[in-house]
Amino acid sequence: MAAGLLELGQVFLVCAVAGAVALRIGLSVIPLYVVSGMLAGPFVAGRLGLPTVPESDLLTVLAEVGIVLLLFFLGLEFSLDRLLASRSRITRAGAVDLAVNLPLGVVIGVALGWSAVEALLLGGIVYISSSAIITKTLIDLGWIANREAEPILGTLVFEDLFIAVYLAVVTSLVLGGDVGEVGRSLAIAFGFLGALLVAVQYGTGLFARLLDVSDPEPFVLRALGVVVPIAGVALSIGVSEAVAAFFVGMGFANSGHRDRLERLLAPVRDVFAAVFFFWIGVGTDPRLVAGVALPLAAAVVVTTPAKLVSGYVGGRIYDLSTRRSLRVGVGLVPRGEFSLVIAALAAGGSTTVLRETIPALAVGYVLVMGTLGTVLMQRSDGVERVLRRVVPLGG
Repeated sequence: MAAGLLELGQVFLVCAVAGAVALRIGLSVIPLYVVSGMLAGPFVAGRLGLPTVPESDLLTVLAEVGIVLLLFFLGLEFSLDRLLASRSRITRAGAVDLAVNLPLGVVIGVALGWSAVEALLLGGIVYISSSAIITKTLIDLGWIANREAEPILGTLVFEDLFIAVYLAVVTSLVLGGDVGEVGRSLAIAFGFLGALLVAVQYGTGLFARLLDVSDPEPFVLRALGVVVPIAGVALSIGVSEAVAAFFVGMGFANSGHRDRLERLLAPVRDVFAAVFFFWIGVGTDPRLVAGVALPLAAAVVVTTPAKLVSGYVGGRIYDLSTRRSLRVGVGLVPRGEFSLVIAALAAGGSTTVLRETIPALAVGYVLVMGTLGTVLMQRSDGVERVLRRVVPLGG
């Protein structure tokens, strides 16, 4: 008990210091949470004989709650009616994003001499943007209410829905499953998510009554008592807990309690989100990342402009100006939680590339792209000026 409390205290202390440093230097706190986790974890502090935050079940569970709450807040920005009303634009922008970025990762994997399954995993890692990092940064920068937020969030929705199918397929491929196992995984995923969509569509009154309480304490507990268990059930049956949390957020979006949910749960979300980003760093071994420096650099150099281009096109699909379309592009650069989920899946494979190379590459890629993406979002006006000098852009 004392060890767990001490560990949690270390996490909060280090995150508080990282937050103070970020505030002082004017940088997004997200990459500093990741770096602080790396420094405080067993691969840096542990090797130096300093007090270490271990990769424990406690830290993992708290990090999972962070993912769940971040995606729950993303869902609050979408009602199912709004999602269906925008389905054409979401599908078109999401299809462009998928067509540009997933094959690019596969090509990189093939160029490295990897097998088809290994290359497909790399394709997923470089394709999927980080809903957690992007949502947090949109909130921090105040973009969440801007016009560019809609195509960013819409593309994230498309990606999250696609990744639910993708994970079911590649899980069976990595573990050597047959076509029947892939089919069962997909059936379970679609069945569970379909049930959630039905609940979202027809359960508005229930969601509203559930939170119809004046006292903040039961209000917060009731909200958490819905989203966290549902996310847990999803994870236990092989469905993304993040996607499930997103759907629950959509269910609450039309309940009449959205503003109150955002106001009262925001501090809870931010605390657990900090733990999530810290947890990414704790599991990062800098030596393994250094061993894949060349393919990592190639992936960053190739996929960053690809995401900028696909995001820009997505912004144009939403009839945004050049400036706002470029913001969509930089807003989709960060990679994060789903890339790490894919890496963890690869680590259970039978080849050296699956067990060692892909996880190390994914961690380094997430760290670089998470940092680069948040910096680009903060400096989007400067990015626009630079691009206008070298690329003929419209108004």
